Amino acid sequence: MARVPVAALNRMLNRTSHRTRKAARPLPALQPADRPRPWLHALGLGAVVVVGAWLGLLIVGNVRAPVGPMNTTMALRPSLTGGTKINVSPLGALTLDSHVAPVRLDVNVDQLDPLRSQALVHHPERLSGLQDEVARDVEHGTLDLAVRSCVAVVSGATALGLAVYRRPRRALAAGGLALALLAASGATAYATWNPKSVLEPKFSGLLSSAPSLVGNARNIVTEFDVYQKELARLVTNVTKLYDVTSTLPAYQPDPSTLRVLHVSDIHLNPASWKIIASLVEQYQVDVIVDSGDTMDHGTAAENGFLDPIAELGVPYVWVRGNHDSLVTQRYLRRMKNVHVLDDGRAETIAGLRFAGIGDPQFTPDRTVAPGGNAAEQLAGDRLAADLRDQRAAGAPVDVAIAHEPSAARETDGEVPLVLCGHLHHEGTETLKYGTRLRMEGSTGGSGLRAVEHTYPAPIEASILYFDRDSRRLQAWDAIKLGGLGLTTAEVSRHLPEENLPGATHSPTSPSPSAS
Repeated sequence: MARVPVAALNRMLNRTSHRTRKAARPLPALQPADRPRPWLHALGLGAVVVVGAWLGLLIVGNVRAPVGPMNTTMALRPSLTGGTKINVSPLGALTLDSHVAPVRLDVNVDQLDPLRSQALVHHPERLSGLQDEVARDVEHGTLDLAVRSCVAVVSGATALGLAVYRRPRRALAAGGLALALLAASGATAYATWNPKSVLEPKFSGLLSSAPSLVGNARNIVTEFDVYQKELARLVTNVTKLYDVTSTLPAYQPDPSTLRVLHVSDIHLNPASWKIIASLVEQYQVDVIVDSGDTMDHGTAAENGFLDPIAELGVPYVWVRGNHDSLVTQRYLRRMKNVHVLDDGRAETIAGLRFAGIGDPQFTPDRTVAPGGNAAEQLAGDRLAADLRDQRAAGAPVDVAIAHEPSAARETDGEVPLVLCGHLHHEGTETLKYGTRLRMEGSTGGSGLRAVEHTYPAPIEASILYFDRDSRRLQAWDAIKLGGLGLTTAEVSRHLPEENLPGATHSPTSPSPSAS
């Protein structure tokens, strides 16, 4: 047997030991970029929960429920603003700011049940019990909807979680989180629930032509006390609306209510006169107030545009805007039934006392004159002084009018209501000393400027309701029509805070300002 040299044997042993040490060497540690990211997993799980819950609500989250004489479908839908939408097909929809939560309640009126509706038509005495019936139906429907929605979001999130993760534990976690999300949304809706939201609904579609659906101004003040009763009355009136099919009921004004149509910033839009004439007829308007910018450049060549005012059939109260010239003002002074107010002049028209002042600036080219704002404030101070003089003489003014809002604000504390325009969008605010400022949008849709922006400017006007005895504002309807090339209509009703149900104080005079 051959002998192996000792040196060769040592080399073999060394190589074997090196291979063993190399094989036993630990793997390199994971770099931070290779480690799992918990926040990424949480974000993915959140997306699965939201999408799955939304799909579940869309597919199985509907409940069919009878509400009085109607068959309805109730559903919860994801929303950034919340609220309630009542679709009364084919008449249009009502939108209520009922709550603030990431879910919206949709109520679709599918059809009128023939048997139940005929029973109401033939036996009107049953209407007296309809309120309690509707309240019970709504309660049962919302309870069923809550249960169905819980099942829908859990099923949707669990199914999507199983499809994405293929792990039952992850899928069940997604379903549980979806249920928690729905519960939190329900708690938010409950905490922000506003039962008086039905006092200021927004109408769209053909319903915008039937403001009497929720009653006139006096009825709103005296009868809108609780949500259930008003929902019942709404259902009752919609029943009658369906009963007359395509013939919408005429608006029946309260005989003791004065109606004022507020328009502004017509800017030579000839379509405005037809719209104004239609509103005068539909709402039985007593007087029209125009807060200026009827013209665009105020030239004598434009004066013929004003001639349709004589055919409107009601008094027309006007103040000068920054696009109206003294030439325009003199032309209107000569027109029958037009009352031009300037320099604080006051007149009693249709039972209300108005005072106004023309805009001190004439800027038809839309320039901004240096010191223009100071001039507006000075004009407002002059109007406020005239209002104080009128009150001291025992003839207080009910409504003040100015074109520019900065001038109108100077009358705070001297008059209950001041009207203005100029900014081409409507708005309302209660000033520091109690005067309510009502700013009208452009009744001419900004005139030729309607095409300056991405979307045409809307056509806006308001119907103001005044109590004939106290001569105080009771409510107002903000009317918005689609601008150039659009055919949309929206009417939203608003009430002053002192006229809301549950108000413990009656309307009082504005507090005289420190000045």
